[in-house]
Amino acid sequence: MAGNGGGGKRMKLTMMVTTEHGRLDRVITDYFDDVTRSQADKWLHAGLVTVNGRPAKASYKVAADDQIVIAAPEPTVLSAKPQNIPLDIVYEDDDVLVVNKPQGMVVHPAPGHPDGTLVNGLMYHTTLSPINGVLRPGIVHRIDKDTSGLLMVAKTATAHQSLAAQLKAKTTDREYLAIVHGNIKEATGTIDAPLGRDPKNRKKHAVVPNGRHAVTHFEVVERFGSYTLVKCRLETGRTHQIRVHMAYIKHPVAGDPLYGPKHTLPGNGQYLHAATLGFTHPVTGQHLEFSAPLPDYFEAMLTRLRYGAFN
Repeated sequence: MAGNGGGGKRMKLTMMVTTEHGRLDRVITDYFDDVTRSQADKWLHAGLVTVNGRPAKASYKVAADDQIVIAAPEPTVLSAKPQNIPLDIVYEDDDVLVVNKPQGMVVHPAPGHPDGTLVNGLMYHTTLSPINGVLRPGIVHRIDKDTSGLLMVAKTATAHQSLAAQLKAKTTDREYLAIVHGNIKEATGTIDAPLGRDPKNRKKHAVVPNGRHAVTHFEVVERFGSYTLVKCRLETGRTHQIRVHMAYIKHPVAGDPLYGPKHTLPGNGQYLHAATLGFTHPVTGQHLEFSAPLPDYFEAMLTRLRYGAFN
């Protein structure tokens, strides 16, 4: 959706506010997932946004029943191009590839992230399954930009279909390590709570009554007083699942800018790492399992916590 604030063809985006939200620029970015604050500001400064038929500024306080209309430029068509980006390939054969994604790397191109993604690097490295189109070739599942760790990638359509079927059947093994706020008293636990779009903030997901079935199993690995290191095993794979579920039980992932508290561990995002990945090879039928060590910044934080920092 997000384009520039200039001329060309335009599309009309209309939103009716049902409850009071605050500043207009924040309302726009909350409502539309792929619109950044800078993009909203460009539209506002270009006079492309009206409230109740009149041009409005970013600081306008949105009220219930306001009608907001954006005459946004039509989006440019994105396409993924090969880029020589260093990749940490854990395993590769003619059918599948397992890669250890670093924190800060986006998985595939999208508005706001047209290049420099994992897909751009993978396209330079090898051929990928055509399933999922030109922006997400070979991508069977995703992890968030600031989550590190293992991803399985399909190099052929046959492999892609097999891996996707395994995810749907819940036969893959996916374990994450996370530092969370608080001291979890239980040694183990299961969070069975449906997830969907947060009705108050479209950039977030939340436990909602009519959401999609979601189950996360957790196990305490180490306690640090004010923080706990946990292992989380996904039974389902919903968007932001671990981050939302841990916040739901009042133990949000440390460093999480979206679901965690403002006072948290310093860093560049959530302390969440996809440490273990297991699946059945789509051609040989062999069970494969891989592990990725914690990133240096994650290990360094654990060392600081063991010495009593941040408690």
